[in-house]
Amino acid sequence: MFDTDEAPATTAESKPATPAAQSTPGAAAPRTRRGSSRRRLFLMLGGAVALGAVAYGAWWALVGSRHVSTDNAYVQASSAQITPLVSAAILRVPVMDTSQVKAGDVLVVLDDSDARLALAQAEAALAQAESRVRGYYANDEALGSQVAARAAEVASARSALERARAEYGRRQALAQSGAVSGEELTSAQTGLRAAEAALAAAQAQVKAAEGSRDVNAALIAGAGGVEANPEVAQARARVEQAKLDLERTVIRAPIDGVIASNTAQVGQRVQVGAPLMAVVPVQSAYVNANFKEVQLRKVRVGQPVELEADLYGASTTYHGKVVGLAGGTGSAFSLIPAQNATGNWIKVVQRVPVRIALDPKELKANPLRVGLSMKATIDVG
Repeated sequence: MFDTDEAPATTAESKPATPAAQSTPGAAAPRTRRGSSRRRLFLMLGGAVALGAVAYGAWWALVGSRHVSTDNAYVQASSAQITPLVSAAILRVPVMDTSQVKAGDVLVVLDDSDARLALAQAEAALAQAESRVRGYYANDEALGSQVAARAAEVASARSALERARAEYGRRQALAQSGAVSGEELTSAQTGLRAAEAALAAAQAQVKAAEGSRDVNAALIAGAGGVEANPEVAQARARVEQAKLDLERTVIRAPIDGVIASNTAQVGQRVQVGAPLMAVVPVQSAYVNANFKEVQLRKVRVGQPVELEADLYGASTTYHGKVVGLAGGTGSAFSLIPAQNATGNWIKVVQRVPVRIALDPKELKANPLRVGLSMKATIDVG
Protein backbone atom coordinates (compact mmCIF):
# COMPACT_ATOMS: atom_id res chain seq x y z
CA MET A 1 0.00 0.00 0.00
CA PHE A 2 2.83 2.38 0.82
CA ASP A 3 4.24 1.89 -2.64
CA THR A 4 0.83 2.50 -4.11
CA ASP A 5 0.33 5.71 -2.19
CA GLU A 6 3.76 7.05 -3.11
CA ALA A 7 3.39 6.32 -6.73
CA PRO A 8 0.62 8.88 -7.37
CA ALA A 9 2.52 11.50 -5.44
CA THR A 10 5.56 10.93 -7.47
CA THR A 11 3.48 11.04 -10.59
CA ALA A 12 1.84 14.28 -9.56
CA GLU A 13 5.13 15.95 -8.84
CA SER A 14 6.63 14.84 -12.11
CA LYS A 15 3.77 16.27 -14.29
CA PRO A 16 4.97 18.82 -16.82
CA ALA A 17 4.19 22.54 -16.47
CA THR A 18 1.12 24.08 -18.06
CA PRO A 19 1.38 25.46 -21.70
CA ALA A 20 1.29 29.06 -20.53
CA ALA A 21 4.15 28.45 -18.21
CA GLN A 22 6.15 26.75 -20.95
CA SER A 23 5.67 29.55 -23.66
CA THR A 24 6.57 32.69 -21.70
CA PRO A 25 10.36 32.29 -21.59
CA GLY A 26 10.62 30.98 -25.20
CA ALA A 27 8.49 33.73 -26.92
CA ALA A 28 10.55 36.66 -25.62
CA ALA A 29 13.59 35.71 -27.68
CA PRO A 30 11.88 35.81 -31.18
CA ARG A 31 10.21 39.09 -30.38
CA THR A 32 13.53 40.50 -29.31
CA ARG A 33 15.17 39.29 -32.49
CA ARG A 34 12.38 40.76 -34.64
CA GLY A 35 12.61 44.10 -32.83
CA SER A 36 16.35 44.27 -33.29
CA SER A 37 15.93 43.44 -37.01
CA ARG A 38 13.45 46.29 -37.44
CA ARG A 39 15.75 48.67 -35.66
CA ARG A 40 18.60 47.64 -37.92
CA LEU A 41 16.41 48.16 -41.02
CA PHE A 42 15.31 51.59 -39.83
CA LEU A 43 18.87 52.51 -38.97
CA MET A 44 20.03 51.34 -42.41
CA LEU A 45 17.21 53.23 -44.12
CA GLY A 46 17.94 56.33 -42.10
CA GLY A 47 21.63 56.02 -42.87
CA ALA A 48 20.87 55.67 -46.57
CA VAL A 49 18.63 58.73 -46.50
CA ALA A 50 21.21 60.72 -44.58
CA LEU A 51 23.95 59.58 -46.94
CA GLY A 52 21.78 60.55 -49.93
CA ALA A 53 21.08 63.94 -48.40
CA VAL A 54 24.77 64.51 -47.77
CA ALA A 55 25.64 63.37 -51.29
CA TYR A 56 22.97 65.64 -52.81
CA GLY A 57 24.14 68.53 -50.67
CA ALA A 58 27.72 67.96 -51.75
CA TRP A 59 26.65 67.66 -55.39
CA TRP A 60 24.59 70.85 -55.17
CA ALA A 61 27.39 72.76 -53.45
CA LEU A 62 30.08 71.58 -55.86
CA VAL A 63 28.17 71.04 -59.12
CA GLY A 64 24.46 71.82 -59.14
CA SER A 65 24.69 75.41 -57.92
CA ARG A 66 27.47 76.11 -60.43
CA HIS A 67 25.68 74.86 -63.56
CA VAL A 68 22.43 75.48 -65.41
CA SER A 69 21.31 73.23 -68.22
CA THR A 70 18.52 72.78 -70.74
CA ASP A 71 17.66 70.39 -73.54
CA ASN A 72 15.65 73.11 -75.29
CA ALA A 73 18.59 73.99 -77.53
CA TYR A 74 19.00 73.77 -81.29
CA VAL A 75 21.73 74.24 -83.88
CA GLN A 76 21.44 77.43 -85.94
CA ALA A 77 23.50 79.13 -88.66
CA SER A 78 23.37 82.48 -90.49
CA SER A 79 22.26 81.10 -93.85
CA ALA A 80 22.82 83.08 -97.06
CA GLN A 81 19.70 83.43 -99.22
CA ILE A 82 20.53 83.24 -102.93
CA THR A 83 18.42 85.66 -104.99
CA PRO A 84 19.02 86.92 -108.56
CA LEU A 85 19.91 90.58 -109.11
CA VAL A 86 18.75 90.56 -112.74
CA SER A 87 15.66 89.15 -114.41
CA ALA A 88 16.38 86.37 -116.90
CA ALA A 89 15.73 82.71 -117.73
CA ILE A 90 17.76 79.97 -116.03
CA LEU A 91 20.12 78.11 -118.37
CA ARG A 92 21.93 75.85 -115.94
CA VAL A 93 21.85 74.80 -112.27
CA PRO A 94 25.07 72.88 -111.50
CA VAL A 95 24.21 72.25 -107.81
CA MET A 96 21.47 70.49 -105.90
CA ASP A 97 20.32 70.16 -102.32
CA THR A 98 23.05 68.81 -99.98
CA SER A 99 25.85 69.92 -102.36
CA GLN A 100 28.96 71.20 -100.61
CA VAL A 101 30.09 74.51 -102.14
CA LYS A 102 32.93 76.94 -101.64
CA ALA A 103 32.73 80.71 -101.88
CA GLY A 104 32.80 81.65 -105.57
CA ASP A 105 31.40 78.36 -106.92
CA VAL A 106 28.78 78.73 -109.66
CA LEU A 107 25.26 78.07 -108.38
CA VAL A 108 23.00 79.27 -111.22
CA VAL A 109 23.69 80.44 -114.79
CA LEU A 110 21.13 82.83 -116.34
CA ASP A 111 20.56 83.71 -120.00
CA ASP A 112 22.86 86.68 -120.76
CA SER A 113 21.52 87.66 -124.23
CA ASP A 114 19.66 90.75 -122.99
CA ALA A 115 22.58 91.76 -120.80
CA ARG A 116 25.02 91.59 -123.73
CA LEU A 117 22.75 93.75 -125.90
CA ALA A 118 22.40 96.27 -123.10
CA LEU A 119 26.17 96.41 -122.75
CA ALA A 120 26.63 97.02 -126.49
CA GLN A 121 24.10 99.85 -126.41
CA ALA A 122 25.77 101.43 -123.40
CA GLU A 123 29.19 101.28 -125.05
CA ALA A 124 27.77 102.92 -128.21
CA ALA A 125 26.18 105.66 -126.10
CA LEU A 126 29.54 106.23 -124.40
CA ALA A 127 31.28 106.67 -127.77
CA GLN A 128 28.61 109.17 -128.84
CA ALA A 129 29.00 111.13 -125.63
CA GLU A 130 32.76 111.33 -126.03
CA SER A 131 32.40 112.54 -129.64
CA ARG A 132 29.83 115.13 -128.62
CA VAL A 133 32.02 116.48 -125.83
CA ARG A 134 35.03 116.67 -128.14
CA GLY A 135 32.78 118.71 -130.43
CA TYR A 136 32.10 121.07 -127.53
CA TYR A 137 35.82 121.73 -127.15
CA ALA A 138 36.24 122.22 -130.89
CA ASN A 139 33.25 124.57 -131.01
CA ASP A 140 34.70 126.58 -128.17
CA GLU A 141 37.66 127.57 -130.30
CA ALA A 142 35.48 128.20 -133.37
CA LEU A 143 33.02 130.32 -131.40
CA GLY A 144 35.88 132.32 -129.94
CA SER A 145 37.11 133.07 -133.45
CA GLN A 146 33.58 133.93 -134.50
CA VAL A 147 33.21 136.41 -131.64
CA ALA A 148 36.50 138.02 -132.65
CA ALA A 149 35.33 138.29 -136.27
CA ARG A 150 32.02 139.81 -135.20
CA ALA A 151 33.88 142.29 -133.02
CA ALA A 152 35.96 143.34 -136.05
CA GLU A 153 32.78 143.79 -138.04
CA VAL A 154 31.43 146.05 -135.29
CA ALA A 155 34.59 148.13 -135.41
CA SER A 156 34.33 148.42 -139.19
CA ALA A 157 30.65 149.34 -138.98
CA ARG A 158 31.42 151.98 -136.36
CA SER A 159 34.08 153.50 -138.64
CA ALA A 160 31.64 153.48 -141.53
CA LEU A 161 29.09 155.20 -139.33
CA GLU A 162 31.58 157.90 -138.36
CA ARG A 163 32.38 158.55 -142.03
CA ALA A 164 28.72 158.64 -142.95
CA ARG A 165 27.96 161.01 -140.08
CA ALA A 166 30.82 163.34 -141.14
CA GLU A 167 29.76 163.21 -144.77
CA TYR A 168 26.20 164.04 -143.84
CA GLY A 169 27.40 166.96 -141.70
CA ARG A 170 29.41 168.45 -144.56
CA ARG A 171 26.52 168.05 -146.98
CA GLN A 172 24.18 169.65 -144.51
CA ALA A 173 26.48 172.72 -144.08
CA LEU A 174 26.93 173.16 -147.84
CA ALA A 175 23.23 172.75 -148.48
CA GLN A 176 22.53 175.94 -146.47
CA SER A 177 24.73 177.94 -148.84
CA GLY A 178 23.26 176.28 -151.92
CA ALA A 179 26.53 174.55 -152.93
CA VAL A 180 24.98 171.06 -152.56
CA SER A 181 21.72 170.00 -154.03
CA GLY A 182 18.93 168.52 -151.96
CA GLU A 183 19.41 165.18 -153.68
CA GLU A 184 22.99 164.90 -152.48
CA LEU A 185 21.92 165.82 -148.94
CA THR A 186 19.21 163.15 -149.02
CA SER A 187 21.72 160.58 -150.28
CA ALA A 188 24.14 161.44 -147.46
CA GLN A 189 21.34 161.15 -144.91
CA THR A 190 20.39 157.73 -146.32
CA GLY A 191 24.01 156.56 -146.08
CA LEU A 192 24.13 157.69 -142.45
CA ARG A 193 21.04 155.68 -141.60
CA ALA A 194 22.43 152.63 -143.40
CA ALA A 195 25.70 152.90 -141.44
CA GLU A 196 23.76 153.11 -138.18
CA ALA A 197 21.76 150.01 -139.12
CA ALA A 198 24.92 148.14 -140.12
CA LEU A 199 26.50 148.95 -136.76
CA ALA A 200 23.44 147.77 -134.87
CA ALA A 201 23.41 144.52 -136.89
CA ALA A 202 27.10 143.92 -136.24
CA GLN A 203 26.61 144.50 -132.52
CA ALA A 204 23.71 142.04 -132.46
CA GLN A 205 25.83 139.43 -134.21
CA VAL A 206 28.54 139.91 -131.60
CA LYS A 207 26.04 139.34 -128.78
CA ALA A 208 24.72 136.20 -130.50
CA ALA A 209 28.23 134.83 -130.97
CA GLU A 210 29.09 135.59 -127.37
CA GLY A 211 25.88 133.87 -126.21
CA SER A 212 26.71 130.74 -128.22
CA ARG A 213 30.22 130.76 -126.82
CA ASP A 214 28.89 131.11 -123.26
CA VAL A 215 26.49 128.18 -123.75
CA ASN A 216 29.25 126.02 -125.13
CA ALA A 217 31.58 127.12 -122.32
CA ALA A 218 28.95 126.08 -119.76
CA LEU A 219 28.91 122.58 -121.27
CA ILE A 220 32.63 122.13 -120.68
CA ALA A 221 33.18 124.40 -117.68
CA GLY A 222 34.97 122.69 -114.78
CA ALA A 223 34.94 119.30 -116.53
CA GLY A 224 38.69 118.91 -116.67
CA GLY A 225 38.74 117.28 -120.09
CA VAL A 226 36.67 114.90 -122.16
CA GLU A 227 36.99 111.96 -119.74
CA ALA A 228 35.80 113.99 -116.76
CA ASN A 229 32.86 115.60 -118.57
CA PRO A 230 29.51 114.83 -116.83
CA GLU A 231 27.92 113.50 -120.02
CA VAL A 232 30.82 111.13 -120.60
CA ALA A 233 30.87 110.11 -116.92
CA GLN A 234 27.15 109.33 -117.04
CA ALA A 235 27.53 107.26 -120.19
CA ARG A 236 30.49 105.42 -118.67
CA ALA A 237 28.42 104.65 -115.55
CA ARG A 238 25.78 103.06 -117.80
CA VAL A 239 28.50 100.91 -119.35
CA GLU A 240 29.68 99.81 -115.91
CA GLN A 241 26.10 99.00 -114.89
CA ALA A 242 25.64 96.94 -118.05
CA LYS A 243 28.87 95.05 -117.34
CA LEU A 244 27.72 94.43 -113.78
CA ASP A 245 24.35 93.11 -114.99
CA LEU A 246 26.19 90.79 -117.38
CA GLU A 247 28.36 89.46 -114.55
CA ARG A 248 25.26 88.93 -112.42
CA THR A 249 23.88 86.44 -114.91
CA VAL A 250 26.28 83.98 -113.25
CA ILE A 251 25.23 83.57 -109.61
CA ARG A 252 28.03 82.41 -107.31
CA ALA A 253 28.14 81.20 -103.72
CA PRO A 254 28.92 84.06 -101.31
CA ILE A 255 30.18 81.75 -98.55
CA ASP A 256 31.22 78.15 -97.91
CA GLY A 257 28.40 75.85 -96.95
CA VAL A 258 25.77 73.30 -97.92
CA ILE A 259 22.98 73.94 -100.45
CA ALA A 260 19.44 73.82 -99.02
CA SER A 261 15.93 74.70 -100.23
CA ASN A 262 16.94 74.66 -103.90
CA THR A 263 13.97 75.67 -106.07
CA ALA A 264 15.83 76.73 -109.24
CA GLN A 265 14.72 74.93 -112.41
CA VAL A 266 16.19 75.13 -115.91
CA GLY A 267 14.02 77.29 -118.16
CA GLN A 268 12.41 79.13 -115.27
CA ARG A 269 12.38 82.92 -115.68
CA VAL A 270 13.33 84.45 -112.37
CA GLN A 271 12.60 87.93 -111.11
CA VAL A 272 14.89 90.17 -109.12
CA GLY A 273 14.83 89.19 -105.45
CA ALA A 274 13.07 85.82 -105.92
CA PRO A 275 14.61 83.22 -103.53
CA LEU A 276 16.27 80.34 -105.39
CA MET A 277 18.18 78.49 -102.67
CA ALA A 278 20.11 78.92 -99.44
CA VAL A 279 23.74 78.28 -98.54
CA VAL A 280 24.02 77.05 -94.95
CA PRO A 281 27.48 77.62 -93.39
CA VAL A 282 27.53 74.49 -91.22
CA GLN A 283 31.19 75.08 -90.45
CA SER A 284 30.23 78.21 -88.50
CA ALA A 285 27.08 76.90 -86.82
CA TYR A 286 26.10 78.03 -83.36
CA VAL A 287 23.54 76.96 -80.77
CA ASN A 288 20.51 78.84 -79.49
CA ALA A 289 19.71 77.49 -76.04
CA ASN A 290 16.36 78.56 -74.58
CA PHE A 291 16.89 78.79 -70.82
CA LYS A 292 14.13 79.46 -68.33
CA GLU A 293 14.09 82.93 -66.88
CA VAL A 294 14.85 81.55 -63.40
CA GLN A 295 18.09 80.03 -64.71
CA LEU A 296 19.56 83.24 -66.12
CA ARG A 297 20.44 84.99 -62.88
CA LYS A 298 24.13 84.09 -63.10
CA VAL A 299 24.53 83.60 -66.85
CA ARG A 300 27.10 85.98 -68.34
CA VAL A 301 28.81 86.42 -71.71
CA GLY A 302 32.04 84.44 -71.94
CA GLN A 303 31.07 81.59 -69.62
CA PRO A 304 32.07 78.08 -70.78
CA VAL A 305 29.44 75.66 -72.02
CA GLU A 306 29.40 71.90 -72.57
CA LEU A 307 26.98 70.56 -75.15
CA GLU A 308 25.74 67.18 -76.28
CA ALA A 309 24.03 66.51 -79.60
CA ASP A 310 21.26 63.97 -79.89
CA LEU A 311 22.91 63.01 -83.19
CA TYR A 312 26.07 61.67 -81.50
CA GLY A 313 24.87 61.06 -77.95
CA ALA A 314 26.77 61.48 -74.70
CA SER A 315 29.95 60.02 -76.21
CA THR A 316 30.65 63.30 -78.01
CA THR A 317 30.94 66.54 -76.06
CA TYR A 318 31.18 69.96 -77.66
CA HIS A 319 32.75 72.91 -75.91
CA GLY A 320 31.60 76.47 -76.45
CA LYS A 321 31.02 79.74 -74.72
CA VAL A 322 28.18 82.18 -74.23
CA VAL A 323 28.43 85.02 -76.77
CA GLY A 324 25.14 86.79 -76.13
CA LEU A 325 21.65 86.82 -74.69
CA ALA A 326 18.61 87.75 -76.72
CA GLY A 327 16.94 91.09 -76.19
CA GLY A 328 13.66 89.48 -75.13
CA THR A 329 11.84 86.22 -74.62
CA GLY A 330 10.73 84.10 -77.53
CA SER A 331 7.06 84.88 -76.94
CA ALA A 332 7.74 88.64 -77.05
CA PHE A 333 8.82 88.39 -80.69
CA SER A 334 6.23 85.87 -81.83
CA LEU A 335 3.85 86.66 -84.67
CA ILE A 336 1.01 87.15 -82.18
CA PRO A 337 2.58 88.23 -78.86
CA ALA A 338 0.83 87.16 -75.67
CA GLN A 339 -1.43 89.79 -74.15
CA ASN A 340 -0.87 89.30 -70.44
CA ALA A 341 -3.27 92.10 -69.41
CA THR A 342 -6.33 89.89 -69.83
CA GLY A 343 -8.78 88.54 -67.29
CA ASN A 344 -7.85 84.89 -67.80
CA TRP A 345 -4.11 85.40 -67.43
CA ILE A 346 -2.06 82.38 -66.40
CA LYS A 347 1.60 82.80 -65.53
CA VAL A 348 3.93 80.76 -67.73
CA VAL A 349 7.65 80.49 -67.18
CA GLN A 350 9.33 82.32 -70.07
CA ARG A 351 12.49 81.33 -71.91
CA VAL A 352 15.24 83.58 -73.27
CA PRO A 353 17.47 82.45 -76.17
CA VAL A 354 21.16 82.31 -75.28
CA ARG A 355 23.60 82.15 -78.20
CA ILE A 356 26.51 79.76 -77.76
CA ALA A 357 29.53 79.71 -80.06
CA LEU A 358 31.03 76.29 -80.84
CA ASP A 359 34.63 75.24 -81.32
CA PRO A 360 35.35 75.13 -85.12
CA LYS A 361 37.73 72.19 -84.69
CA GLU A 362 35.08 70.13 -82.92
CA LEU A 363 32.54 71.09 -85.58
CA LYS A 364 34.92 69.92 -88.29
CA ALA A 365 35.50 66.62 -86.51
CA ASN A 366 31.80 66.05 -85.80
CA PRO A 367 29.69 68.15 -88.22
CA LEU A 368 26.24 69.35 -87.20
CA ARG A 369 23.23 70.44 -89.24
CA VAL A 370 20.83 73.29 -88.65
CA GLY A 371 17.90 72.36 -86.45
CA LEU A 372 19.49 69.45 -84.58
CA SER A 373 18.63 69.13 -80.90
CA MET A 374 21.30 69.80 -78.29
CA LYS A 375 21.68 69.74 -74.54
CA ALA A 376 23.58 72.72 -73.13
CA THR A 377 25.13 73.07 -69.67
CA ILE A 378 26.60 76.45 -68.69
CA ASP A 379 29.21 76.71 -65.96
CA VAL A 380 28.03 79.79 -64.08
CA GLY A 381 30.58 79.40 -61.32
